[in-house]
Amino acid sequence: MALFQYTARNPQGKVVTGSLDAAAQSEAVKQLREQGLTPTELTEGAAQGSKTAQKREKGKRGRVRLDDLVIISRQFATMIRAGLPLIEVLNILAEQSEKAAMKTILKQVEEDVSAGSSLTEALEKHPKAFSTFFVSMVRAGEAAGMLASILDQIAAYLEKTASLQRKVKSAVMYPAVVSTFCGLITVFLLAVVVPTFEDIFSQLGGQLPFLTRMVVYASDIVRERYLIVGGLMAAILIGCWQWYKTTSGRRTIDALQLKLPVFGPLFLKVSISKFSRTLSTLIHSGVNILSALDIVAATAGNAVIEEAIIKTRLSIQSGESVAKPLGDAEIFPPMVVRMIDVGERVGSLESMLGKIADFYEDQVDAAVAGLTSLIEPLMIVFLGGTIGTIVAAMYLPMFAIIQQIG
Repeated sequence: MALFQYTARNPQGKVVTGSLDAAAQSEAVKQLREQGLTPTELTEGAAQGSKTAQKREKGKRGRVRLDDLVIISRQFATMIRAGLPLIEVLNILAEQSEKAAMKTILKQVEEDVSAGSSLTEALEKHPKAFSTFFVSMVRAGEAAGMLASILDQIAAYLEKTASLQRKVKSAVMYPAVVSTFCGLITVFLLAVVVPTFEDIFSQLGGQLPFLTRMVVYASDIVRERYLIVGGLMAAILIGCWQWYKTTSGRRTIDALQLKLPVFGPLFLKVSISKFSRTLSTLIHSGVNILSALDIVAATAGNAVIEEAIIKTRLSIQSGESVAKPLGDAEIFPPMVVRMIDVGERVGSLESMLGKIADFYEDQVDAAVAGLTSLIEPLMIVFLGGTIGTIVAAMYLPMFAIIQQIG
């Protein structure tokens, strides 16, 4: 006999869950049908109170990710388009959600809507799950009676955003992993290998070469003062993080981020692509340009870009175009500014922004591929140079001894 977890609907259409013992899945389905239940999900596994189920449930907890919102948006749009009532849609989404955090949020949204709140008002109570962009799009969809279409647009936008994030992570992850690996090897050599040579050198006596003395000194720091060095590094990281939380610190660090020699152009292309895609999607959904710019600024992810967008909004309120303040900011490339200017003049700003986003997403793809091919040999040279320096420093005194003997 095996234990089956089931989700089913009773004759009144209400979702019920539970568990039952059966020899096979077909027998479990038969038992449910005899009870008047229509199974919608049936899985074989341990009881909810067991350790296995607890581990599975724990793994499904955690913060809501973009991929989760993409799935919910797609399913939401499909069921709304099929004519299901909003409350029933929310109930189904909550029941089939795998993450406990999202399940709880959707149930709360369902309760608020049942109590008379609009969907927008219910979503606004959960800013950690549903961003300002998401809520604004839903508000536009409710106002225009196009909720299903808007949810499809949200899903498409979030899919592109998630894809962009994965590309940036893949570009940054490789050098981070190699650098960490190099650091661990260096610490191992300094803490374990170098002391062995140091004992030999102390027995031989004499003046050690400068490079050897530096490596031995670094070994002493790693072995005897690691707490001081670790505490100092932690203090620097915490200090930088606290400074980044301030307005001036965030702007300074974000500005430096865009000027990095290798990754700066990549981060700028990602920011431009995100700006163009978000603004295009909002305008297409019927969101007012001023409100759209507020949302784009809040989701920019870079203080310098955010500042330029806010100045653009203020300029539009004064009667200026979108392109001119963006050009004055000297952050956006001339091509982007010209295309936005043309889009404004011919009345196709939404379409032009979409083309800019497509172009820069392709540029990000090319940049990530180029960085991967460029960084790989650089990191190998760096790793080899670091280890080679330590090895050379250990053998220099031996070469000197051999020369004296000769």
